[in-house]
Amino acid sequence: MIIFPKSKINVGLQVIEKRPDGYHNLESLFLGLSQLSDILEIVESDKLSLSLYGMMPDCQIEQNLCVRAYRLLECDFNLPPVEIHLHKNIPTGAGLGGGSSDGAAALILLNRLFCLGLDNVSLADYAARIGSDCSFFIYANQDSEESLTPMLVRGRGELLEPIEVPALNGVTVKIESPKVFISTAEAYRGVVPEKPQIPLSELLKLPLNEWRYAIKNDFEKSLFEKYPLLAECKESLYSKGAVYASMSGSGSSVFGLFIK
Repeated sequence: MIIFPKSKINVGLQVIEKRPDGYHNLESLFLGLSQLSDILEIVESDKLSLSLYGMMPDCQIEQNLCVRAYRLLECDFNLPPVEIHLHKNIPTGAGLGGGSSDGAAALILLNRLFCLGLDNVSLADYAARIGSDCSFFIYANQDSEESLTPMLVRGRGELLEPIEVPALNGVTVKIESPKVFISTAEAYRGVVPEKPQIPLSELLKLPLNEWRYAIKNDFEKSLFEKYPLLAECKESLYSKGAVYASMSGSGSSVFGLFIK
């Protein structure tokens, strides 16, 4: 079985407060993108194996989120061994959720391959145990290729609310991924949590041409100072006609929204 794990972008990212468990509460809009996706195949085998191709991430096999997804389900359903083949197109350390999407896609494939009967709510619960933003991809990776699957994300990334955003009608997305790796830990070190005066859910009701000065990514301030190339990429997108541009997640990718 084969699936094409999507990437995602964040429209707005408000870091609200640090939690007692060390994570942060945030609010963001996630959009799934099929234009930049990985390729994941899982087949039954006589032993567990992982083969990586393309932009290969540097990690041990048991740290890979696809393998972690398998281990979770293996414990509850006594799964047989599988071969996992993953071709990476989504860059790592880019704020595009590639690893999280792969982990969620593995859960989806294993559920189908072994007829486990798990619904999306159950799969999203497993996904939340793999990573903070994995649950979103349970829904995004099962939608049609054209769907952005807009969801308002809260908590540490596991609280999802489908939302309609009329301003996104008729837009296309362009992504720039400069060769800068930013870890999540590095990004959070430079941000000061603050409760926003206006919730993101309200700001998203504004016309698209007002987003530029209203909807912010809280990570940009410190990361743009440290990596001026990111700010240059953002301004370049505006110069090319983007109505709205922003860094995605904790960086380093930058995207622009264009009217078709």
